[in-house]
Amino acid sequence: MTETYETLLLDVRDGVAHLTLNRPDNANGINLELARDLFHATLEIVDDARVRAVLLAGSGARFCGGGDVKEFAGHADDLTPHLRAVLAYLHPAVERLVRGGAPVVTAVQGSAAGAGMGLVGASDIVIAGESAKFVMAYTAIGVTPDGASSWFLPRLVGLRRAVELTLTNRVLSAAEALEWGLINTVVADVDVQQEAAALATRLASGPTRAFGGAKRLLNGSLENTFETHLALEADLIARGGQTHDAVEGMRSFAEKRAPEFRGE
Repeated sequence: MTETYETLLLDVRDGVAHLTLNRPDNANGINLELARDLFHATLEIVDDARVRAVLLAGSGARFCGGGDVKEFAGHADDLTPHLRAVLAYLHPAVERLVRGGAPVVTAVQGSAAGAGMGLVGASDIVIAGESAKFVMAYTAIGVTPDGASSWFLPRLVGLRRAVELTLTNRVLSAAEALEWGLINTVVADVDVQQEAAALATRLASGPTRAFGGAKRLLNGSLENTFETHLALEADLIARGGQTHDAVEGMRSFAEKRAPEFRGE
């Protein structure tokens, strides 16, 4: 049973947690309330054994316009503590999406800006509509990046391009974002949600623990030493041999049949 939230929608069905930012009249901008809801929703997701994939989306015309700048402007007299409060919720939510075992598929329509770029970076696979736009936007309002956008961006597009995007606020088209490695797939605008949902559903029928271990290895590959990484690979694959899905995967391969993974 999922909790009811004011600024987002969360529904778990067929192994997929459908997590939808739901402030369409504000471009799904992240204010304190949405950051708080994301914090609690991601807690709920990681504690729910039914969740084997996450589908992240935004309602309305845009995926996420970043922080709610209008709300922030209303806190001119206490902006520093207000921003700290927002990020005290937002950053752990982003971390749970990255560290969680369930693959995260994100559907981007309209635009992803600011912290929306952080959510794109935190995703495992990103499907965007052909008219989607991507922009950092932070320095345009005189602030520095947040939402882990500055951590993901150099890893996805390279340092030179990351610096350019951050300092100039250049807007990337979906085609450019695909070419630069920021996203995985571009589809017709009308097909974004359907394509992302289909992929999330397919991943939800896969070996969830193996997916989580693979995410851990790949996300840590740029920080680990070679020797540390080899040891981690050896440990994870050996411990994975205790899971139902590893045994089922090997048996089904030997028996030349499709595997029936249970996420266990």
